[in-house]
Amino acid sequence: MSAAIRRSVGEAKRIVVKVGSSSLTDAYGRIDMAQMNALVDAIAAARASGREVVVVSSGAVAAGLDPLGMRARPRDLATRQAAASVGQGILLARYTSLFARHGMTVGQVLLTVEDISRQSSYANALRTFTRLLELGAVPVVNENDTVATNELRFGDNDRLAALVSHVVQADALFLLSDVDALYSDHPGRPGARMITDVPEVDDLVVDTSRGGSSIGTGGMATKLEAARIATHAGVTTVLASATSVAAALAGDPVGTLFHPSGRRRSRKMLWLAYASKVEGVLRLDAGAVDAVVERGASLLPAGVTGFEGTFHAGDPVRLDGPDGYLVGHGLVNYDADDLPVMLGRSTRELARERGEGFDRELVHRDALILRKKFRG
Repeated sequence: MSAAIRRSVGEAKRIVVKVGSSSLTDAYGRIDMAQMNALVDAIAAARASGREVVVVSSGAVAAGLDPLGMRARPRDLATRQAAASVGQGILLARYTSLFARHGMTVGQVLLTVEDISRQSSYANALRTFTRLLELGAVPVVNENDTVATNELRFGDNDRLAALVSHVVQADALFLLSDVDALYSDHPGRPGARMITDVPEVDDLVVDTSRGGSSIGTGGMATKLEAARIATHAGVTTVLASATSVAAALAGDPVGTLFHPSGRRRSRKMLWLAYASKVEGVLRLDAGAVDAVVERGASLLPAGVTGFEGTFHAGDPVRLDGPDGYLVGHGLVNYDADDLPVMLGRSTRELARERGEGFDRELVHRDALILRKKFRG
């Protein structure tokens, strides 16, 4: 089965390639043009063969360090944003010139969490990606570091790449880094074993305590989370060294292969699970948790004991059990202002007392995703 999945990776029509800062920079944190050349050559070859490629690239902050006279990645947000502001233009100019050698055009896409945490913005991002790919361009994506706040950040480009992979409904995601694969322990420790095949990422037991490089923000933990998001979206994921990019894109047995788990879900449900910003919380009693989780039922007002937040019909909300544990996310059918008179009551009683509009479920089962189907 693994061999067949590897073959499918090499034949994947639409792919997302994430390049980490450490794969683009030298020992001093400056952009390494030789490494960039090799990466672009491999990606351009894939594009020339008829594959659609979206590049998620780190490196904006790193590219801005040298022009600003900085020796290391700044710790405070304002200085990082300043470095990103300088470096983003430098980075894109280099991608533009390198892809132009292959007769290809790049399109810059800068995203924040808010751009895909609202369904309307999420849909607009999809339209932009789709049109760029139709026009034959190579989208180059990065987090919009200049305007993102600590509260509204993806946190790293691994997670951003995974979310982009399901926004564009990619067939495969490639996470390129300075490590050649996933290991059972820190690669420098005795007994650490390379893991080449992961049928189910949720079953992994590995030490991910190693952080990212001094230039980048990600580490192995963020890559595993990205693999989890992508594979739960039905996207095959490969973690490999950037030096093996051509082999990885070809489907050769390099790095670590993460199998897609289950069927590909709708964009709406994946947005709800991983990209939506919840606007409130519904607290469920034990009976409602059982009905929703075990029987696949819709959530009715009778099973809700309380709520938090100011939300409107159609907003994403978090569903919590009696002890505060996450049950899932769902799209609520009522405004928060409607709820005080509804809690603990049957829809039949509410419809009789308040009219026909109150006979609906609080959250319909088709607009609900459970925690066991994603990592909240």
